[in-house]
Amino acid sequence: MNVRLSFVVPLLLALVVLSALAVVYSKHQSRKLFVELNSLQKTRDAMEVEWGQLQLEQSTWATSGRIEKLARQRLGMTQMEYEKIIIVKP
Repeated sequence: MNVRLSFVVPLLLALVVLSALAVVYSKHQSRKLFVELNSLQKTRDAMEVEWGQLQLEQSTWATSGRIEKLARQRLGMTQMEYEKIIIVKP
């Protein structure tokens, strides 16, 4: 019985130590992943702000007044006079 007990106690001690090391490793990984998650969330937030700014800039560039101004300046286009408009009816 003594031989058996002398074999079981070191085995149990080794298992307890391994279990404790596994808990420490798991906790370390959890904290590391949490830090990475926070970093990625900050990056996502910054990209969402930039996306909003880009959408605002795009809507500014696409205003009808700006397009009309460019059509007049760059392409030499003018607005059609009402008297020259011909309406075709089927």
